[in-house]
Amino acid sequence: MKKKLLFLVLLLVVVALAIFRISDRVPSADYPLDKRVAAIFVKGGCLDCHSAEPQMPFYFKLPVVGNIMKKDVDEGYRAFDMEPLWTKLQAGDNDFNPVDVAKIEKVAIDKRMPMVKYYLVHWGSRMTNAKRDVILEWAAAYRTAYYHDGVCGCEPVRPIDLLLPYDEAKAALGFKLYHDKRLSIDNTISCASCHGLNTAGVDNKPFSEGVEGKLGGVNAPTVFNAVYNFVQFWDGRAQTLADQAAGPPVNPVEMASPNFDAIVAKLNKDKKFAREFKAVYPEGFTQATITDAIEQFERTLITPNSRFDKYLRGDKSAITAEELEGYELFKKYNCATCHVGKNLGGESYELMGLRKHYFADRGLDLTEEDNGRFKQTGVERDRHRFKVPGLRNVALTWPYYHDGTRTLLKEAVCAMGTYQSGVELTDEEEDKIVAFLNTLTGEYQGKLLTNANEQK
Repeated sequence: MKKKLLFLVLLLVVVALAIFRISDRVPSADYPLDKRVAAIFVKGGCLDCHSAEPQMPFYFKLPVVGNIMKKDVDEGYRAFDMEPLWTKLQAGDNDFNPVDVAKIEKVAIDKRMPMVKYYLVHWGSRMTNAKRDVILEWAAAYRTAYYHDGVCGCEPVRPIDLLLPYDEAKAALGFKLYHDKRLSIDNTISCASCHGLNTAGVDNKPFSEGVEGKLGGVNAPTVFNAVYNFVQFWDGRAQTLADQAAGPPVNPVEMASPNFDAIVAKLNKDKKFAREFKAVYPEGFTQATITDAIEQFERTLITPNSRFDKYLRGDKSAITAEELEGYELFKKYNCATCHVGKNLGGESYELMGLRKHYFADRGLDLTEEDNGRFKQTGVERDRHRFKVPGLRNVALTWPYYHDGTRTLLKEAVCAMGTYQSGVELTDEEEDKIVAFLNTLTGEYQGKLLTNANEQK
């Protein structure tokens, strides 16, 4: 009897292991790559935690188990909403957000999802080496097709274009308007007042000064490489550079003009400039033509040929061993899942304080600007989410964060480790990451970008 029972137990174990192994198999290579990845997502139960309205099993309502599951689901969705990528994947649309691809790729590299407590219940969801390899192949193929820059598809960071198309005549007018103080009500403030080209596109102040010395409520981001941002402003309220250019002239704290009609009236008094403008824009000065000209000019504000770009393009001597170690740490600690692409950021909204409550620790009263994207959407998940800043020329664009609370780059790196990655970086690790970030300073008009406010 005991032998039969033992045999039955062993048989059940063998059957269970066989089922486990079968369910754990990677999708067949006979299927297209995107279909294989989709099958891995389904087996992995990714949308069980990374979507707004996941389909949960009946035991989700049980007291103890349900509470554990709810915590995992809330944290998963808080960190990453996978639905936009999943919708496109299902539709055969490969125009994914590069941040979404980078996040999935990093999880696969680390094999940290799904959690053990998930795949012990849902067999076949485990991230195996074979599944990881499929996802890495998919991510690399996506980048190769998306960027067309000849750089390895395995790299989430990409080199800046050597040149972007723009209208030269319109950009020349945009340059003049960018520096024209007549856009402000009292003729004292221009775009360049807060975004100086000789100061790396910023003013190096926590909050910029507008007319009559009024202070804004958020740190002014650099104008250099802003063309690569998927939206403009920290809260994403402008979809294009032209939309962004339309904001400050009529903002009561910044330039405070009552409207664009008042600006047009002033500019039209300059007969020479008006004739010059009409030669390019026959309709003359309007809000649309003024902001379009500024956008064309801002398309010229790219800074290619940083040392790191040269490294990515094949010059392995362009950076030092320490700087390369810093880049590897940058990827290891998930920085390169949000700071991706040509601008190393500007591709998504992310929660400030993902791993630890930033605002509770900051010691300052909350402001309207601290709400981030929530200001525009009213959706609670968007509270404290901000457009990720680009890191190009970051050594020149202090102070850091939307609230300008970090003056030194090393301070900013340290806090990012704590609040975004959930790690306490060692002093040596911070120095190496800062060394890497210093390689991101590029060239403007063929010369290395500098800042007249050089930090001492």
